Amino acid sequence: MNTALQQKLHTLPTEPGVYFHKNAAGEIIYIGKAAVLRNRVRQYFQASRTRDPKTEALVAEIADTDWVTVESEIDALFLEAEMVRRYLPPYNILLRDDKSLQYVRIDHKSDYPTVTITRRPLDDNATYYGPYMNGWALKRALKYLRRVFPYAIKTQEGTLGSTLYQQIGLDPGVLSGRTSLATYRSNLQKLGQYLLGKRKVIITQLEKDMKQASKDQNFEKAALIRNQLFALKELNKQIIFSDREFLDISKDRGLQGLCDALGLQKAPKRIEGFDISHMSGADVVASMVVFTNGIPDKTAYRKFKLKKQQNNDFASMNEVISRRLAERNVTKWGKPDLFLIDGGKGQLASAIKARDEAGHSSIAMIGLAKREEEIVAHELKSNIVINNEWLQKQNTYIKTTDDFSLIMLPKNHDIVKLLQRIRDESHRFAVSYHTTLKRGRQTKNWLDDVPTIGPATKKKLLKHFGSSRGILQARNEELVVLLGDKKAAILQQYSRAYRKSLK
Repeated sequence: MNTALQQKLHTLPTEPGVYFHKNAAGEIIYIGKAAVLRNRVRQYFQASRTRDPKTEALVAEIADTDWVTVESEIDALFLEAEMVRRYLPPYNILLRDDKSLQYVRIDHKSDYPTVTITRRPLDDNATYYGPYMNGWALKRALKYLRRVFPYAIKTQEGTLGSTLYQQIGLDPGVLSGRTSLATYRSNLQKLGQYLLGKRKVIITQLEKDMKQASKDQNFEKAALIRNQLFALKELNKQIIFSDREFLDISKDRGLQGLCDALGLQKAPKRIEGFDISHMSGADVVASMVVFTNGIPDKTAYRKFKLKKQQNNDFASMNEVISRRLAERNVTKWGKPDLFLIDGGKGQLASAIKARDEAGHSSIAMIGLAKREEEIVAHELKSNIVINNEWLQKQNTYIKTTDDFSLIMLPKNHDIVKLLQRIRDESHRFAVSYHTTLKRGRQTKNWLDDVPTIGPATKKKLLKHFGSSRGILQARNEELVVLLGDKKAAILQQYSRAYRKSLK
Protein backbone atom coordinates (compact mmCIF):
# COMPACT_ATOMS: atom_id res chain seq x y z
CA MET A 1 0.00 0.00 0.00
CA ASN A 2 1.41 3.38 -1.06
CA THR A 3 1.87 6.31 1.33
CA ALA A 4 -0.86 8.48 -0.25
CA LEU A 5 -3.44 5.71 0.12
CA GLN A 6 -2.35 5.00 3.67
CA GLN A 7 -2.92 8.64 4.61
CA LYS A 8 -6.26 8.69 2.78
CA LEU A 9 -7.54 5.76 4.81
CA HIS A 10 -7.23 7.87 7.98
CA THR A 11 -9.92 10.22 6.60
CA LEU A 12 -12.52 7.50 6.03
CA PRO A 13 -15.91 8.45 7.57
CA THR A 14 -17.98 6.27 9.87
CA GLU A 15 -21.18 6.73 7.82
CA PRO A 16 -22.64 4.13 5.43
CA GLY A 17 -21.70 4.48 1.79
CA VAL A 18 -20.19 3.06 -1.39
CA TYR A 19 -16.44 2.75 -2.00
CA PHE A 20 -14.48 2.57 -5.26
CA HIS A 21 -11.14 0.74 -5.45
CA LYS A 22 -8.90 1.93 -8.32
CA ASN A 23 -5.73 0.62 -9.93
CA ALA A 24 -2.57 2.57 -10.77
CA ALA A 25 -4.14 3.78 -14.05
CA GLY A 26 -7.08 5.32 -12.17
CA GLU A 27 -9.58 2.73 -13.44
CA ILE A 28 -12.28 1.51 -11.05
CA ILE A 29 -11.64 -2.20 -10.46
CA TYR A 30 -14.09 -2.90 -7.62
CA ILE A 31 -17.16 -1.24 -6.07
CA GLY A 32 -18.59 -2.20 -2.71
CA LYS A 33 -21.01 -0.97 -0.05
CA ALA A 34 -20.52 -0.60 3.68
CA ALA A 35 -22.57 0.09 6.79
CA VAL A 36 -19.47 1.82 8.22
CA LEU A 37 -17.02 2.88 5.52
CA ARG A 38 -14.04 3.19 7.84
CA ASN A 39 -14.33 -0.37 9.15
CA ARG A 40 -15.11 -2.05 5.83
CA VAL A 41 -12.49 -0.39 3.62
CA ARG A 42 -9.70 -0.84 6.15
CA GLN A 43 -10.39 -4.59 6.30
CA TYR A 44 -8.96 -4.96 2.80
CA PHE A 45 -5.53 -3.87 4.00
CA GLN A 46 -5.40 -5.92 7.21
CA ALA A 47 -3.44 -9.18 7.30
CA SER A 48 -5.87 -12.07 6.91
CA ARG A 49 -5.59 -15.81 6.34
CA THR A 50 -9.19 -16.17 5.24
CA ARG A 51 -8.99 -14.22 1.97
CA ASP A 52 -9.37 -16.23 -1.21
CA PRO A 53 -6.90 -15.83 -4.12
CA LYS A 54 -9.24 -13.52 -6.08
CA THR A 55 -9.49 -11.06 -3.18
CA GLU A 56 -5.73 -11.20 -2.71
CA ALA A 57 -5.31 -10.30 -6.40
CA LEU A 58 -7.73 -7.39 -5.96
CA VAL A 59 -5.90 -5.99 -2.93
CA ALA A 60 -2.57 -6.25 -4.76
CA GLU A 61 -3.95 -4.00 -7.53
CA ILE A 62 -5.51 -1.28 -5.33
CA ALA A 63 -3.62 1.98 -5.74
CA ASP A 64 -6.33 4.43 -4.67
CA THR A 65 -9.78 4.42 -3.05
CA ASP A 66 -12.67 6.87 -3.23
CA TRP A 67 -16.06 6.80 -1.54
CA VAL A 68 -19.52 8.37 -1.40
CA THR A 69 -21.47 8.59 1.86
CA VAL A 70 -25.26 8.08 1.95
CA GLU A 71 -28.03 8.28 4.56
CA SER A 72 -28.62 4.58 5.17
CA GLU A 73 -27.53 1.05 4.37
CA ILE A 74 -30.40 0.58 1.94
CA ASP A 75 -29.30 3.68 0.01
CA ALA A 76 -25.86 2.12 -0.23
CA LEU A 77 -27.47 -1.11 -1.42
CA PHE A 78 -29.13 0.58 -4.39
CA LEU A 79 -26.27 2.94 -5.22
CA GLU A 80 -23.78 0.05 -5.31
CA ALA A 81 -26.00 -1.81 -7.81
CA GLU A 82 -26.25 1.21 -10.12
CA MET A 83 -22.53 2.03 -9.97
CA VAL A 84 -21.57 -1.57 -10.76
CA ARG A 85 -23.85 -1.52 -13.81
CA ARG A 86 -22.37 1.80 -14.90
CA TYR A 87 -18.65 1.07 -14.46
CA LEU A 88 -18.63 -2.76 -14.86
CA PRO A 89 -15.56 -3.21 -12.61
CA PRO A 90 -13.68 -6.44 -13.44
CA TYR A 91 -13.42 -7.69 -9.86
CA ASN A 92 -17.15 -7.31 -9.23
CA ILE A 93 -17.65 -9.84 -12.02
CA LEU A 94 -14.95 -12.16 -10.63
CA LEU A 95 -16.04 -12.02 -7.00
CA ARG A 96 -19.82 -12.15 -7.26
CA ASP A 97 -21.77 -15.42 -7.39
CA ASP A 98 -23.76 -16.69 -10.37
CA LYS A 99 -26.99 -15.00 -9.29
CA SER A 100 -28.40 -12.06 -11.20
CA LEU A 101 -29.74 -8.80 -9.81
CA GLN A 102 -33.20 -8.74 -8.25
CA TYR A 103 -36.24 -6.55 -8.87
CA VAL A 104 -39.49 -5.90 -7.03
CA ARG A 105 -42.43 -6.61 -9.36
CA ILE A 106 -45.90 -5.11 -8.80
CA ASP A 107 -48.63 -5.94 -11.35
CA HIS A 108 -50.93 -2.99 -10.60
CA LYS A 109 -53.24 -3.67 -13.57
CA SER A 110 -54.01 -7.30 -12.67
CA ASP A 111 -57.42 -8.33 -11.33
CA TYR A 112 -55.58 -9.53 -8.21
CA PRO A 113 -52.34 -7.51 -7.97
CA THR A 114 -49.37 -9.16 -6.26
CA VAL A 115 -45.93 -8.08 -5.06
CA THR A 116 -43.06 -10.45 -5.83
CA ILE A 117 -39.28 -10.51 -6.27
CA THR A 118 -37.89 -11.59 -9.64
CA ARG A 119 -34.51 -11.79 -11.34
CA ARG A 120 -35.74 -11.17 -14.89
CA PRO A 121 -37.95 -8.17 -15.75
CA LEU A 122 -40.39 -8.81 -18.60
CA ASP A 123 -42.40 -6.58 -20.88
CA ASP A 124 -45.66 -7.67 -19.20
CA ASN A 125 -47.28 -4.34 -18.13
CA ALA A 126 -46.09 -4.84 -14.56
CA THR A 127 -43.96 -2.20 -12.81
CA TYR A 128 -40.42 -3.16 -11.80
CA TYR A 129 -38.35 -1.48 -9.10
CA GLY A 130 -34.62 -2.05 -8.81
CA PRO A 131 -32.22 -3.64 -9.50
CA TYR A 132 -30.88 -4.75 -6.11
CA MET A 133 -27.81 -6.92 -5.52
CA ASN A 134 -28.47 -7.96 -1.93
CA GLY A 135 -31.50 -10.25 -1.93
CA TRP A 136 -31.46 -10.74 1.84
CA ALA A 137 -31.66 -7.01 2.54
CA LEU A 138 -34.37 -6.60 -0.08
CA LYS A 139 -36.56 -9.33 1.45
CA ARG A 140 -36.08 -7.85 4.90
CA ALA A 141 -37.14 -4.42 3.69
CA LEU A 142 -40.29 -5.83 2.05
CA LYS A 143 -41.09 -7.72 5.24
CA TYR A 144 -41.31 -4.43 7.13
CA LEU A 145 -43.12 -2.65 4.32
CA ARG A 146 -45.80 -5.34 4.14
CA ARG A 147 -46.90 -4.39 7.66
CA VAL A 148 -47.52 -0.84 6.46
CA PHE A 149 -48.92 -1.63 2.99
CA PRO A 150 -50.51 -5.12 3.17
CA TYR A 151 -50.17 -6.99 -0.13
CA ALA A 152 -50.64 -10.42 -1.65
CA ILE A 153 -47.75 -12.49 -2.95
CA LYS A 154 -49.83 -15.03 -4.92
CA THR A 155 -53.12 -14.90 -6.80
CA GLN A 156 -54.37 -18.20 -5.32
CA GLU A 157 -57.24 -17.92 -2.90
CA GLY A 158 -55.16 -19.62 -0.20
CA THR A 159 -52.90 -16.59 -0.05
CA LEU A 160 -54.93 -13.64 -1.30
CA GLY A 161 -57.98 -14.48 0.79
CA SER A 162 -56.24 -16.10 3.74
CA THR A 163 -58.05 -15.37 6.98
CA LEU A 164 -54.80 -15.86 8.93
CA TYR A 165 -52.90 -13.29 6.83
CA GLN A 166 -55.84 -10.89 7.21
CA GLN A 167 -55.86 -11.32 10.97
CA ILE A 168 -52.15 -10.55 11.29
CA GLY A 169 -52.52 -7.58 8.92
CA LEU A 170 -50.44 -8.84 5.99
CA ASP A 171 -53.19 -9.57 3.46
CA PRO A 172 -55.64 -6.89 2.21
CA GLY A 173 -58.56 -9.34 2.08
CA VAL A 174 -59.76 -8.57 -1.44
CA LEU A 175 -61.48 -11.92 -2.05
CA SER A 176 -63.30 -11.82 1.27
CA GLY A 177 -64.51 -8.27 0.61
CA ARG A 178 -62.60 -6.76 3.51
CA THR A 179 -60.82 -4.37 1.09
CA SER A 180 -62.03 -3.21 -2.29
CA LEU A 181 -59.81 -3.75 -5.35
CA ALA A 182 -59.63 0.04 -5.90
CA THR A 183 -58.43 0.64 -2.32
CA TYR A 184 -55.89 -2.17 -2.63
CA ARG A 185 -54.50 -0.72 -5.87
CA SER A 186 -54.27 2.70 -4.23
CA ASN A 187 -52.31 1.10 -1.39
CA LEU A 188 -49.93 -0.53 -3.87
CA GLN A 189 -49.39 2.84 -5.53
CA LYS A 190 -48.22 4.16 -2.16
CA LEU A 191 -45.91 1.16 -1.78
CA GLY A 192 -44.46 1.90 -5.23
CA GLN A 193 -43.93 5.54 -4.27
CA TYR A 194 -42.15 4.41 -1.13
CA LEU A 195 -39.82 2.20 -3.16
CA LEU A 196 -39.01 5.29 -5.22
CA GLY A 197 -38.04 7.20 -2.10
CA LYS A 198 -41.14 9.39 -1.83
CA ARG A 199 -41.76 8.85 1.90
CA LYS A 200 -42.39 12.49 2.68
CA VAL A 201 -45.04 12.77 -0.04
CA ILE A 202 -46.86 9.67 1.26
CA ILE A 203 -46.80 10.82 4.90
CA THR A 204 -48.15 14.24 3.93
CA GLN A 205 -50.97 12.65 1.92
CA LEU A 206 -51.86 10.19 4.69
CA GLU A 207 -52.00 12.98 7.27
CA LYS A 208 -54.30 14.93 4.98
CA ASP A 209 -56.53 11.85 4.46
CA MET A 210 -56.67 11.18 8.21
CA LYS A 211 -57.82 14.74 8.97
CA GLN A 212 -60.47 14.52 6.25
CA ALA A 213 -61.75 11.17 7.58
CA SER A 214 -62.00 12.64 11.09
CA LYS A 215 -63.82 15.68 9.72
CA ASP A 216 -66.30 13.34 7.98
CA GLN A 217 -66.68 11.45 11.29
CA ASN A 218 -65.35 8.29 9.61
CA PHE A 219 -63.35 7.40 12.71
CA GLU A 220 -62.67 3.79 11.69
CA LYS A 221 -60.92 4.93 8.50
CA ALA A 222 -59.05 7.65 10.41
CA ALA A 223 -57.79 5.05 12.90
CA LEU A 224 -56.54 2.79 10.09
CA ILE A 225 -54.63 5.68 8.52
CA ARG A 226 -53.25 6.68 11.92
CA ASN A 227 -51.89 3.14 12.41
CA GLN A 228 -50.38 3.26 8.94
CA LEU A 229 -48.64 6.52 9.76
CA PHE A 230 -47.24 5.12 13.02
CA ALA A 231 -45.94 2.03 11.18
CA LEU A 232 -44.36 4.21 8.49
CA LYS A 233 -42.51 6.30 11.03
CA GLU A 234 -41.36 3.17 12.85
CA LEU A 235 -39.62 2.05 9.64
CA ASN A 236 -36.96 4.67 10.24
CA LYS A 237 -35.84 2.59 13.21
CA GLN A 238 -35.69 -0.58 11.11
CA ILE A 239 -34.58 -0.01 7.55
CA ILE A 240 -34.93 2.91 5.15
CA PHE A 241 -35.85 1.99 1.60
CA SER A 242 -34.93 4.76 -0.84
CA ASP A 243 -32.97 5.15 -4.02
CA ARG A 244 -33.25 8.83 -4.83
CA GLU A 245 -34.52 10.98 -1.98
CA PHE A 246 -31.22 11.21 -0.13
CA LEU A 247 -28.82 10.77 -3.03
CA ASP A 248 -26.73 13.93 -3.30
CA ILE A 249 -26.52 14.72 -7.00
CA SER A 250 -23.27 16.63 -6.46
CA LYS A 251 -21.57 13.39 -5.38
CA ASP A 252 -22.15 11.73 -8.76
CA ARG A 253 -18.96 12.56 -10.62
CA GLY A 254 -20.48 11.70 -13.97
CA LEU A 255 -23.30 14.22 -13.55
CA GLN A 256 -21.04 16.89 -12.13
CA GLY A 257 -18.57 16.27 -14.95
CA LEU A 258 -21.31 16.77 -17.56
CA CYS A 259 -22.15 20.08 -15.93
CA ASP A 260 -18.50 21.20 -16.11
CA ALA A 261 -17.79 19.89 -19.61
CA LEU A 262 -20.96 21.20 -21.30
CA GLY A 263 -21.27 24.48 -19.43
CA LEU A 264 -24.68 23.58 -18.00
CA GLN A 265 -26.10 25.88 -15.33
CA LYS A 266 -26.68 22.91 -13.02
CA ALA A 267 -26.07 19.18 -13.04
CA PRO A 268 -28.76 17.48 -15.20
CA LYS A 269 -31.26 15.94 -12.79
CA ARG A 270 -33.32 14.25 -15.52
CA ILE A 271 -31.56 12.77 -18.55
CA GLU A 272 -33.55 11.05 -21.29
CA GLY A 273 -31.85 8.60 -23.66
CA PHE A 274 -33.27 7.64 -27.08
CA ASP A 275 -32.50 4.80 -29.48
CA ILE A 276 -34.05 3.31 -32.63
CA SER A 277 -34.35 -0.44 -33.31
CA HIS A 278 -35.56 -2.26 -36.43
CA MET A 279 -34.64 -4.96 -38.93
CA SER A 280 -34.27 -3.62 -42.47
CA GLY A 281 -37.03 -1.10 -41.88
CA ALA A 282 -39.52 -3.58 -40.37
CA ASP A 283 -40.96 -3.34 -36.85
CA VAL A 284 -39.33 0.07 -36.34
CA VAL A 285 -39.52 1.14 -32.69
CA ALA A 286 -37.88 3.70 -30.42
CA SER A 287 -37.10 3.75 -26.72
CA MET A 288 -36.99 6.52 -24.16
CA VAL A 289 -35.18 5.76 -20.90
CA VAL A 290 -35.02 8.18 -18.00
CA PHE A 291 -32.19 8.60 -15.50
CA THR A 292 -33.03 10.71 -12.45
CA ASN A 293 -30.01 11.88 -10.42
CA GLY A 294 -27.89 9.42 -12.41
CA ILE A 295 -30.08 6.42 -11.56
CA PRO A 296 -32.54 4.67 -13.93
CA ASP A 297 -36.18 5.55 -13.27
CA LYS A 298 -37.88 2.56 -14.90
CA THR A 299 -41.39 3.80 -14.14
CA ALA A 300 -40.73 6.75 -16.48
CA TYR A 301 -39.48 4.63 -19.42
CA ARG A 302 -41.56 4.89 -22.61
CA LYS A 303 -41.56 3.01 -25.91
CA PHE A 304 -42.77 4.17 -29.31
CA LYS A 305 -43.97 2.17 -32.32
CA LEU A 306 -43.09 4.48 -35.19
CA LYS A 307 -45.84 5.47 -37.60
CA LYS A 308 -43.61 5.29 -40.67
CA GLN A 309 -41.89 1.94 -41.06
CA GLN A 310 -38.66 2.72 -42.92
CA ASN A 311 -34.97 1.92 -42.96
CA ASN A 312 -33.99 5.49 -42.05
CA ASP A 313 -32.68 6.10 -38.54
CA PHE A 314 -32.46 9.86 -39.09
CA ALA A 315 -36.14 10.21 -40.02
CA SER A 316 -37.16 7.82 -37.24
CA MET A 317 -35.23 9.83 -34.64
CA ASN A 318 -36.91 13.00 -35.90
CA GLU A 319 -40.34 11.40 -35.48
CA VAL A 320 -39.76 10.10 -31.95
CA ILE A 321 -38.38 13.43 -30.64
CA SER A 322 -41.35 15.23 -32.24
CA ARG A 323 -43.74 12.89 -30.46
CA ARG A 324 -41.84 13.16 -27.18
CA LEU A 325 -42.10 16.95 -27.27
CA ALA A 326 -45.75 17.05 -28.29
CA GLU A 327 -47.65 19.36 -25.95
CA ARG A 328 -49.59 16.49 -24.40
CA ASN A 329 -46.43 14.55 -23.48
CA VAL A 330 -44.58 17.59 -22.18
CA THR A 331 -47.54 18.30 -19.88
CA LYS A 332 -47.68 14.68 -18.74
CA TRP A 333 -43.96 13.85 -18.40
CA GLY A 334 -42.33 17.26 -18.00
CA LYS A 335 -39.12 18.28 -19.76
CA PRO A 336 -35.65 16.75 -19.32
CA ASP A 337 -32.50 18.68 -18.48
CA LEU A 338 -30.57 16.80 -21.16
CA PHE A 339 -31.35 14.62 -24.19
CA LEU A 340 -28.86 11.85 -25.04
CA ILE A 341 -29.23 10.55 -28.61
CA ASP A 342 -27.74 7.19 -29.53
CA GLY A 343 -25.79 8.01 -32.68
CA GLY A 344 -23.54 10.49 -34.41
CA LYS A 345 -23.98 13.73 -36.31
CA GLY A 346 -26.88 12.53 -38.51
CA GLN A 347 -29.08 11.30 -35.67
CA LEU A 348 -28.28 14.34 -33.53
CA ALA A 349 -29.06 16.79 -36.35
CA SER A 350 -32.45 15.12 -36.93
CA ALA A 351 -33.25 15.23 -33.21
CA ILE A 352 -32.23 18.90 -32.93
CA LYS A 353 -34.47 19.79 -35.88
CA ALA A 354 -37.45 18.06 -34.25
CA ARG A 355 -36.73 19.73 -30.90
CA ASP A 356 -36.53 23.20 -32.43
CA GLU A 357 -39.68 22.70 -34.51
CA ALA A 358 -41.52 21.70 -31.32
CA GLY A 359 -40.45 25.00 -29.73
CA HIS A 360 -38.16 23.57 -27.04
CA SER A 361 -34.75 24.70 -28.26
CA SER A 362 -33.68 25.48 -24.68
CA ILE A 363 -33.27 21.77 -23.86
CA ALA A 364 -29.63 20.67 -24.05
CA MET A 365 -29.00 17.80 -26.48
CA ILE A 366 -25.95 15.64 -27.23
CA GLY A 367 -25.21 12.37 -29.02
CA LEU A 368 -22.93 9.44 -28.23
CA ALA A 369 -21.32 7.75 -31.24
CA LYS A 370 -20.73 4.01 -30.66
CA ARG A 371 -17.55 3.61 -32.65
CA GLU A 372 -15.14 5.67 -30.54
CA GLU A 373 -17.58 6.61 -27.76
CA GLU A 374 -17.38 10.24 -28.89
CA ILE A 375 -19.69 12.82 -27.37
CA VAL A 376 -21.27 14.68 -30.28
CA ALA A 377 -22.50 18.25 -29.87
CA HIS A 378 -23.57 21.01 -32.26
CA GLU A 379 -21.67 24.20 -31.46
CA LEU A 380 -24.61 26.50 -32.21
CA LYS A 381 -27.74 24.44 -31.62
CA SER A 382 -27.07 21.98 -28.78
CA ASN A 383 -27.72 24.71 -26.17
CA ILE A 384 -24.45 23.91 -24.43
CA VAL A 385 -21.18 25.76 -24.03
CA ILE A 386 -18.21 23.43 -24.41
CA ASN A 387 -15.66 24.11 -21.67
CA ASN A 388 -12.44 23.54 -23.63
CA GLU A 389 -10.20 24.53 -20.74
CA TRP A 390 -11.80 22.03 -18.36
CA LEU A 391 -11.84 19.27 -20.98
CA GLN A 392 -8.16 19.72 -21.82
CA LYS A 393 -7.32 19.02 -18.19
CA GLN A 394 -9.14 15.68 -18.60
CA ASN A 395 -6.81 14.59 -21.45
CA THR A 396 -9.61 15.15 -23.96
CA TYR A 397 -9.29 15.23 -27.74
CA ILE A 398 -11.74 17.64 -29.42
CA LYS A 399 -12.39 17.75 -33.15
CA THR A 400 -14.71 20.23 -34.90
CA THR A 401 -16.35 19.53 -38.28
CA ASP A 402 -19.41 21.11 -39.92
CA ASP A 403 -20.31 23.00 -36.72
CA PHE A 404 -20.26 19.70 -34.78
CA SER A 405 -17.78 19.09 -31.98
CA LEU A 406 -16.59 15.54 -31.35
CA ILE A 407 -15.37 15.19 -27.75
CA MET A 408 -13.27 12.13 -27.00
CA LEU A 409 -12.67 11.65 -23.28
CA PRO A 410 -10.60 8.78 -21.84
CA LYS A 411 -12.63 5.56 -21.95
CA ASN A 412 -12.60 5.18 -18.17
CA HIS A 413 -13.79 8.74 -17.47
CA ASP A 414 -16.84 9.15 -15.18
CA ILE A 415 -18.74 11.08 -17.89
CA VAL A 416 -18.17 8.36 -20.48
CA LYS A 417 -19.27 5.62 -18.08
CA LEU A 418 -22.48 7.50 -17.23
CA LEU A 419 -23.37 8.17 -20.89
CA GLN A 420 -22.54 4.59 -21.88
CA ARG A 421 -24.84 3.32 -19.15
CA ILE A 422 -27.74 5.47 -20.39
CA ARG A 423 -27.04 4.62 -24.06
CA ASP A 424 -26.81 0.88 -23.38
CA GLU A 425 -30.02 0.95 -21.36
CA SER A 426 -31.89 2.75 -24.16
CA HIS A 427 -30.52 0.21 -26.64
CA ARG A 428 -31.60 -2.73 -24.46
CA PHE A 429 -35.09 -1.32 -24.02
CA ALA A 430 -35.51 -0.62 -27.75
CA VAL A 431 -34.26 -4.07 -28.80
CA SER A 432 -36.57 -5.72 -26.25
CA TYR A 433 -39.64 -3.97 -27.70
CA HIS A 434 -38.54 -4.65 -31.30
CA THR A 435 -38.10 -8.36 -30.51
CA THR A 436 -41.57 -8.51 -28.95
CA LEU A 437 -43.18 -7.02 -32.08
CA LYS A 438 -41.16 -9.21 -34.42
CA ARG A 439 -42.12 -12.40 -32.60
CA GLY A 440 -45.76 -11.36 -32.58
CA ARG A 441 -45.68 -10.76 -36.33
CA GLN A 442 -43.91 -14.04 -37.04
CA THR A 443 -46.41 -16.06 -35.04
CA LYS A 444 -49.47 -14.24 -36.39
CA ASN A 445 -51.92 -16.36 -38.37
CA TRP A 446 -54.09 -15.06 -41.22
CA LEU A 447 -57.11 -16.21 -39.20
CA ASP A 448 -56.33 -13.50 -36.64
CA ASP A 449 -57.50 -10.86 -39.15
CA VAL A 450 -60.87 -12.49 -39.84
CA PRO A 451 -63.74 -10.76 -38.00
CA THR A 452 -66.09 -13.02 -35.99
CA ILE A 453 -63.32 -15.66 -35.71
CA GLY A 454 -62.22 -15.55 -32.09
CA PRO A 455 -59.77 -17.81 -30.21
CA ALA A 456 -62.40 -20.49 -29.50
CA THR A 457 -63.58 -20.66 -33.15
CA LYS A 458 -59.98 -20.64 -34.37
CA LYS A 459 -59.16 -23.56 -32.09
CA LYS A 460 -62.25 -25.41 -33.34
CA LEU A 461 -61.24 -24.91 -36.99
CA LEU A 462 -57.65 -26.00 -36.45
CA LYS A 463 -58.78 -29.08 -34.56
CA HIS A 464 -61.16 -30.07 -37.39
CA PHE A 465 -58.93 -29.28 -40.42
CA GLY A 466 -55.53 -29.90 -38.83
CA SER A 467 -53.82 -26.65 -39.91
CA SER A 468 -54.42 -23.19 -41.37
CA ARG A 469 -53.51 -24.65 -44.77
CA GLY A 470 -56.26 -27.23 -44.33
CA ILE A 471 -58.74 -24.42 -43.59
CA LEU A 472 -57.72 -22.64 -46.81
CA GLN A 473 -58.47 -25.82 -48.78
CA ALA A 474 -61.77 -26.54 -46.99
CA ARG A 475 -64.99 -26.73 -49.03
CA ASN A 476 -67.76 -24.24 -48.36
CA GLU A 477 -70.17 -27.02 -47.31
CA GLU A 478 -67.81 -28.14 -44.56
CA LEU A 479 -67.40 -24.59 -43.26
CA VAL A 480 -71.18 -24.02 -43.22
CA VAL A 481 -71.73 -27.18 -41.15
CA LEU A 482 -69.00 -26.12 -38.71
CA LEU A 483 -69.65 -22.37 -38.48
CA GLY A 484 -73.01 -21.53 -40.01
CA ASP A 485 -73.79 -19.55 -43.17
CA LYS A 486 -72.68 -16.06 -42.10
CA LYS A 487 -69.36 -16.97 -40.51
CA ALA A 488 -68.55 -19.38 -43.34
CA ALA A 489 -69.16 -16.66 -45.96
CA ILE A 490 -66.88 -14.18 -44.12
CA LEU A 491 -64.16 -16.81 -43.71
CA GLN A 492 -64.31 -17.75 -47.40
CA GLN A 493 -63.99 -14.09 -48.40
CA TYR A 494 -60.82 -13.66 -46.32
CA SER A 495 -59.35 -17.00 -47.37
CA ARG A 496 -59.71 -16.04 -51.09
CA ALA A 497 -57.93 -12.73 -50.42
CA TYR A 498 -55.15 -14.50 -48.52
CA ARG A 499 -54.62 -17.08 -51.30
CA LYS A 500 -54.28 -14.25 -53.83
CA SER A 501 -51.67 -12.52 -51.67
CA LEU A 502 -49.57 -15.70 -51.71
CA LYS A 503 -49.38 -15.79 -55.53
